[in-house]
Amino acid sequence: MGLEPYLGRSLLQDIPSPDLNLISGGKKPLILKDQSGLVHKSVDITIGWEKVPLKTLKTFSRQVLGPFASFESAQSVSALLDDQGVENIIAHPLDWEIWIAADINLPKSFQARSFEEKISHEIKPFLKVRNAKFFLNGNSTIDAAEGLRWKGGLYSGSFILQKDAYQSWTLVERVDLEKYLLGVVPHEIGSSSPLSALSAQAVLARTWALANSKRFEIDGYHLCSNTQCQVYKDPQKAEIEVQEAIKKTSGKVLTWEGTPINAVYHATNGGVMASANEAWSIDSVPYLQTQFDGSKRWSKQFALPLNQKSMIQTLLAKRDGAYGNNHYLFRWRRKISASELQEALLPLRKKFGRPQKLQILERGPSGRVIALEISGRRNESPIILRRDAIRRRLRSLPSTLFWLRKLKEGGWEFIGGGFGHGAGLSQAGATDLALRGWSTQNILKHYYPGTTYESLR
Repeated sequence: MGLEPYLGRSLLQDIPSPDLNLISGGKKPLILKDQSGLVHKSVDITIGWEKVPLKTLKTFSRQVLGPFASFESAQSVSALLDDQGVENIIAHPLDWEIWIAADINLPKSFQARSFEEKISHEIKPFLKVRNAKFFLNGNSTIDAAEGLRWKGGLYSGSFILQKDAYQSWTLVERVDLEKYLLGVVPHEIGSSSPLSALSAQAVLARTWALANSKRFEIDGYHLCSNTQCQVYKDPQKAEIEVQEAIKKTSGKVLTWEGTPINAVYHATNGGVMASANEAWSIDSVPYLQTQFDGSKRWSKQFALPLNQKSMIQTLLAKRDGAYGNNHYLFRWRRKISASELQEALLPLRKKFGRPQKLQILERGPSGRVIALEISGRRNESPIILRRDAIRRRLRSLPSTLFWLRKLKEGGWEFIGGGFGHGAGLSQAGATDLALRGWSTQNILKHYYPGTTYESLR
């Protein structure tokens, strides 16, 4: 579990990097050991960073595909490369990318860019002890008999300080799967949720972790602790209800044909579930399909596909009968000015003119925007944002389930519903269903039809 990535990284740009401060959770000392045999015991340990010249210059060359708006989109392209026998690996130096050896001939359908990096320095961690410093060699282990205090929480560990694929370092916690869930479930759905909703979240968090265990393979650990994975925070805040939900579902996962599913979930879907290929540039999967998320009275008001503006407007004007409709982002409005939009697009095209027109080119069956065209000056080609790249660039938008209108005073207003990608379980919906008396298995069956609820083998 990567607790803190990219440590020491800013030194590569000659910007000072903050120290790593490690504090014991009790009176017993932390025990740090590096690979050369150095041992240091203290209730608080401070590690600094130094940019050290290499004896010889190193050159690394590769081909790069991306950036991708999400791991899921990168994984889809990686699978296509695998099918054609092209060795590749997914990386996350800043955005999601796919790395391929420089000497591999790629099929013409893949447009990679060449990348060459000359490395003259390395970032080395050093132990600060009073006025002295001791460089650490290789990866270092940190044992914490009474836990490690970290960002206001207490983590049991053990821990490793290890080098990543980008010349920086990561603080990694070794934690077994069931203990990991203590740090995920309460922070993803909230400890006050009903037991059957908490239990559903526990099953999904366990399933998702297993299905995504190679997400950070290039960096030597399994998962991260932020929204690129599942939010993982202080496990000590898992209250009795959360512990009961995890224990009640111990070892239980959702599978499709014997394999743990990609158990994605989100805050609220706005009354209609998204299919997988509406959310990401991936193939459709049978257990993530578009359907209305509400009572029969709710579902009978509409028809799929929701591919017309008028149909979206009708859906978004209503809420009664939809599951989880009390979520604060079940319905929302956002205004974005032309200058804000232009700034958001800078990473894609630095000289793109002031946006003049926005047009929805394509919607998925749930009504979510698949392609959004942004036009600038007459003589320049427009920018088209697709699927997850829409929210990646327009970060104020809670979802891609929206219609838009141009404002007289300039800019655009987005009128939408839902928070998140919309695929799989709606946490607000699951909470609503639990309050209606639905069991954990019925909630999961509703959001992932055709899957099997079973124990790990």
